[in-house]
Amino acid sequence: MQFELSDFDAVFAVIKRQWRVVAVSVFAAILLGAGYLATAVPLYTASAKVLIDRTNGQVVEQLSTVGAVADEEASVLSQVEVLKSDTIALAVVDKLNLTENPQFNSGSGSIIGTAVGAIRSVLNIGGWFAAESETDAKDEADRKRQRAADALLRNLDVSRVGRTYVLEVEYTSVSAQLSADVANTIASEYLLDKLNSKYEATRRASDWLSDRIAELRQKALETDLAVQKFRATNGLVQAGNGLVSDQQLSELNSALIAAQSDTAKARARLQRIETILSSDEVDAVVTDILDSTVANDLRKKYLESSKTEAEISARLGRQHVQAVRLRNEMQEYKRLMFEEVSRVAQSYKSDLEVDAAREQQLRESVEQASNVSSTASETQVQLRELQRESETYKNLYQTFLQRYQEAVQQQSFPVTEARVISNATPPNRASSPVKPLILAFFTLLGGVVGMGVGAGREFRDRFFRTGDQVREVLGQEFLGNVNEIDGKPVSNAADGYDKSRAVLKTSSVSDYVIEYPLSSMAETLRSARLAIDLNLPSKQCRVIGVVSTLPGEGKSTISANLAELLANQGAKTVLIDADIRNPGSTRAMGRHAKAGLLEVLLDGVDYRDALLFNQKTGLAFLPTVVKQRVTHSSELLMSGAMRKLLSDLGAEFDYVIVDLPPLGPVIDARAIGTRMDGFIFVVEWGQTARRAVRNVLVHEPVIRDKCLGVILNRVDLEKLKLYRAYGSGDYYNSRYTGYYHDEK
Repeated sequence: MQFELSDFDAVFAVIKRQWRVVAVSVFAAILLGAGYLATAVPLYTASAKVLIDRTNGQVVEQLSTVGAVADEEASVLSQVEVLKSDTIALAVVDKLNLTENPQFNSGSGSIIGTAVGAIRSVLNIGGWFAAESETDAKDEADRKRQRAADALLRNLDVSRVGRTYVLEVEYTSVSAQLSADVANTIASEYLLDKLNSKYEATRRASDWLSDRIAELRQKALETDLAVQKFRATNGLVQAGNGLVSDQQLSELNSALIAAQSDTAKARARLQRIETILSSDEVDAVVTDILDSTVANDLRKKYLESSKTEAEISARLGRQHVQAVRLRNEMQEYKRLMFEEVSRVAQSYKSDLEVDAAREQQLRESVEQASNVSSTASETQVQLRELQRESETYKNLYQTFLQRYQEAVQQQSFPVTEARVISNATPPNRASSPVKPLILAFFTLLGGVVGMGVGAGREFRDRFFRTGDQVREVLGQEFLGNVNEIDGKPVSNAADGYDKSRAVLKTSSVSDYVIEYPLSSMAETLRSARLAIDLNLPSKQCRVIGVVSTLPGEGKSTISANLAELLANQGAKTVLIDADIRNPGSTRAMGRHAKAGLLEVLLDGVDYRDALLFNQKTGLAFLPTVVKQRVTHSSELLMSGAMRKLLSDLGAEFDYVIVDLPPLGPVIDARAIGTRMDGFIFVVEWGQTARRAVRNVLVHEPVIRDKCLGVILNRVDLEKLKLYRAYGSGDYYNSRYTGYYHDEK
């Protein structure tokens, strides 16, 4: 957003208007700060530093590895809270006997702080009626101890040094030695608390492990016994690394394979020898026959006879007796050999039957063993589950037993995760109050309060200050400012003139434009006449009502001076005091009058007999003499007699100035509004709210439409300088002084 010069001017104008308020507020705040510093008790701060040593903690952290590693930031901040805990505070209170320490229990604040504390105690209405019971009396020592701990914690500050594992413990009190003692004791009690908490945790872990070990021991025994009972119940006899049934099945399978091999060999030998017998071949050789002595002898004889027969048949012929005899012997030998072969074949057959029977028996045994092994395999599924459960409990038992031994050893191993790296020493200088900082704070506080008050004053400043505000808020022409005028008593010498018909003024205010014709007020009223003449050019007599929103805004003064100005300039002018309920013009110019407007309207008195005249300017004045309270003033102003009066005056005078009642409290001005040619609206500068004036004009359209302009009355020229905007007419008001000659 673009910053305009007018915005800067507005801000600068606000500063000029409210700087005194801010200055007074700052000055008061500085005095308050000086009073605080003068009464404040000096406080001393001592600090000790504690290192969270993670390396020592690794020894004891072996006890439990279930949890994950904690976040380091959260861990260090947790130690800060431990140092600020009630446990540490109560331990320090007991060790240093702070409940009986006069320095600790003495007030540590200024007189201002003591007064605030006293006010709080007085405002604690609940404490007035609290009855002290026997239990409260018994616990008084505990409450006193707790109050001391609370006071200690209020003056304690624990902070982390940068991103390190170092914690700085600071304590503040009225005594430097006490601050050092408390800081060192807090650090030592923190280490002791860490050691005790470690011991308690280890002891609780040992007790828990002991109970758990006893439970696991019983579980291990029960599960192992369940395994053995299951084996016995289901016949799962163990032999080495396997079951007996599995070993038997393996052995039977081996024997069956061997038997099958023997049966096959026997069947092959039988088939071979049966082939020899069926082929009737003498030359066929069978191993078992060759091993027979009888068969070998018969074969030898058969071969010798065959050889001899072949020789004889070759020499003597096949029919030789000797050859025939040898062939007969050969047939006999052959028959005997085959008988021997048949006998061997019978033995082979017998062996085959034996091997086949053995094979069948082994096959049945293998089948039976297979069934047993299959049943055992199904049962072993449950057995393995029982074995796993037994092994689990056995391992847990061994693990917990080992942890228990470590925990027992840990109870007598005093290691903490912290150590003091810097002890507190009594400080040489007070840490509080810091005078420059306190004064700066109070100065800033005063400035803020002053600006707040100034802003509030500006926010509540809803009055008319400048002509631009008149134009923007009311939409009416601004005629000018009339400055505040101090009235002075005047003499009313009227030599050679009837005083009963003369205007006798009580103050110089009503005669100001005559005494000072070159004043700013006179210029404003000349601007009003110009507005009247320009807006009512065709009127032979101009009837002008002077009104205001509230009583006391100076409309009577404006009316009198405007009428005097017009009369002094040669115009025939009459001033009518139409404020029947509060005739201000009459009090200022005609206190001595015996008759006036009421007599003209009610009793038919000729207005000429009621007029008062200013012999100096020729102004005619029709006063209002109130002899008793008039309740129907608005009806009088609306009456035909008033209409006739205005008509008669219009025929004789050039200007009829009517001093009307204010618009806010009564309706008289509204009643006569239609008979006025125009209105001059008077607003008191800095006193009449803009909203009130705007509402009056909004609800009175007759007056609004006939309003010739607005005059700001009783303007404070010095303050007006603070509301001038650059480029406005008021901004150059200082340059107009050469043209104005106001009262000195």
